[in-house]
Amino acid sequence: GVVSSRVVTFSEVEAYSFSATEAIRRQYSAQPDVLQQKLNDTLNDSLEQLIERALILRSFDTDGYKLPDAVVDELVQERVRERFGDRVTFMKTLQTQGMTVEQFRKQVREQYIESALRNQNVDHEIFISPYQIENYYKANPDEFRVEDEIKLRMIVLTKAAPGDTNILKLAREIQSKIKDGTPFSEMATIYSQGSQQHQGGDWGWVQKSVLRKELAEAAFSLKPGTVSDIVNTPDTCYLMLVEDKHASRIRPLIEVAPDIEKTLRLKQQAKLEKDWIDGLKKKTFIRYF
Repeated sequence: GVVSSRVVTFSEVEAYSFSATEAIRRQYSAQPDVLQQKLNDTLNDSLEQLIERALILRSFDTDGYKLPDAVVDELVQERVRERFGDRVTFMKTLQTQGMTVEQFRKQVREQYIESALRNQNVDHEIFISPYQIENYYKANPDEFRVEDEIKLRMIVLTKAAPGDTNILKLAREIQSKIKDGTPFSEMATIYSQGSQQHQGGDWGWVQKSVLRKELAEAAFSLKPGTVSDIVNTPDTCYLMLVEDKHASRIRPLIEVAPDIEKTLRLKQQAKLEKDWIDGLKKKTFIRYF
């Protein structure tokens, strides 16, 4: 693409999207059709981002701003320390990516200018009032709804094979000890093979969707303070203790206000950025080829 007199080349787009495309190649290596679509989408997104950067850099120049070389040198040194640790690793990485030191320096300079102008033209204008937060909360109650929850402890006993009867026998012995008064958490610490073994089998507060179907049905039918029957699946035996239960509820405003503010801030930021970039586009010749 061409932005005014600046050309955004395909090689620049490839370099800009290098990390993302490498990750996509690894993730979708066995799905060639999906891989190609993901690569195309990533390259198109990268082209648009580079065109935006070109527009911003043009506005930086036309508005008469300057960034001294000494400042750029300091930014490059800082980026090398943060991302690569030492210059040897830095040079090897650049070689792998087919990038020269001068190209890297140019990239650092442009990223800094872009970030500074975005902050100047967008971020400082954003203010989210308590009134906006409260209105969003009232208009979107389902977004803050918490489903039924239980406070759960679980003993997980893995079978050596589907026909293994020893694990079922062990589960019955553990169940008997719990009925006789041995704390569930103690039995979990000793016998459970689940990841929460050393926390006494404590899963904390969980919703139905977190558990596999057989466990969810058994656990959510229990009253607080009661232990389930043995849930016997082909590969595992489970015992569960429901310590407490919460009915479905809507989280209070004071609890979700920070998340709402973040959501509204991102929405307002996206709008301000779009308006700003659209304004730059109107002043600039852009051609795709």
